[in-house]
Amino acid sequence: MNEIDYLYKSKLNEECGVFGVVNVSNASEVMYYGLHALQHRGQESAGIISTDHKQFYTVKGTGLVNEVFSETNLQTLNGNTAIGHVRYSTQGGSSIDNVQPFLFRHYTGDFGLCHNGNLVNSGELKRQLEISGSIFKSTSDTEIFAHLIKKDTQTNRLEALKQALNKIEGSFAFLALSKRKLYIMRDKNSLRPLSIATLNGGYVISSETCAFESVGATFLRDIKPGEILIIDEAGNQQSDFYAKKTYNNMCAMEYIYFSRPDSDIEGMNVHASRKEAGRILAKEFPVKGDMVLFVPDSSTSAALGYAEQANIPIEMGLIKNKYVGRTFIKPSQELREKGVKMKLSAVPSLVKAKDIILIDDSIVRGTTSKKIIEMLRHAGAKKIHMRIAAPPITHPCFYGVDTSTYDELISGTHTVEEVRQAINADTLKFLSTEGILKATRRDKLCLSCFTGNYPTYTYQDITKANTDDKF
Repeated sequence: MNEIDYLYKSKLNEECGVFGVVNVSNASEVMYYGLHALQHRGQESAGIISTDHKQFYTVKGTGLVNEVFSETNLQTLNGNTAIGHVRYSTQGGSSIDNVQPFLFRHYTGDFGLCHNGNLVNSGELKRQLEISGSIFKSTSDTEIFAHLIKKDTQTNRLEALKQALNKIEGSFAFLALSKRKLYIMRDKNSLRPLSIATLNGGYVISSETCAFESVGATFLRDIKPGEILIIDEAGNQQSDFYAKKTYNNMCAMEYIYFSRPDSDIEGMNVHASRKEAGRILAKEFPVKGDMVLFVPDSSTSAALGYAEQANIPIEMGLIKNKYVGRTFIKPSQELREKGVKMKLSAVPSLVKAKDIILIDDSIVRGTTSKKIIEMLRHAGAKKIHMRIAAPPITHPCFYGVDTSTYDELISGTHTVEEVRQAINADTLKFLSTEGILKATRRDKLCLSCFTGNYPTYTYQDITKANTDDKF
């Protein structure tokens, strides 16, 4: 991995996004725009499975939505019902075998399946299934769920789903498609968002509500924790639950980083929650400065809130190049050292001789923060006070975020003061966990990456890494 790719990895990466369409004409076109609206949740691959209630049709591949799909191949996706997926790999690699949705063939009925989240007991379940004769094509934990569904062929499909769901642990939003029904499933801890809307007499389902606006759908409701919602080809709905006890443990990072600002999560707008987090951050850790800067783009809302509360001007002192992804060449040493400038550049005329309050949504490895601060100092900034609109990420996440070990987290092995020194900021402060709850207007969230208090068993060895790590 070269320096520019490493900088790409030094931020949290999105999980996945799922989108479903039931009984809507031109389903493949609706799917395309829905997945495009969820592109920020995964850029490695995309796929769609549709049905005309007689057979399945599928198109999937690696790359962005507009690279995988074309006007020609979308026309091959017949039918008015479909499921789709955009992927960033966390469990399993990024090979073509792991591109979702999966289509499974079985004598009791074929079905498609896609998934947002992560099953923390996947290793244990896979070993049990392989011992009993199962053979896996992919390394994705989603395939494990398919094997569990079909393990008991004597049980009706709803009961088989309930039994399978009660065997898995972790975060998930599943969409399963038979030729005549769509099955919508959300984990009992509600760690991942999932909602349903109405469109032209049918329904659409999405990981984020921003996709509803893109396709012209009207929000109906959130899928409930532990719910199995079944919609048939006529639009009839059946709701059931696989768990007796359910919990409201929405992942805090959905509000802080992953979701688009125009999405609503369980009644709270993401932009509004981030802006409120910025206001609270300004109250918790005020500091004098000439201007507030934000690291584009996910910290923009928080910076607006901080600037309003502190009554300090906000400026675009950092400019993002929106057309740079991962580089396909290995740069020279000189360019490698300047790699972050391919993504961001400072505006010297704005920041020169100024005391800067720099707002970001999180610090993961610290690499990007250090490079940005170096860039601002090179542009002439006098002082740089860094403020993070989230608590320090001190523990791995096992629920679909690509931080699974302590040595990937600078705050997991170093104090705030040590992190400040490592990134070369004049001051560094993080929002409190109480501040996150207040900003989202909730009394409960999954804060495990900040506190180490996990809502499920993790089935992982989370022994801390050596604290003598070098920066």
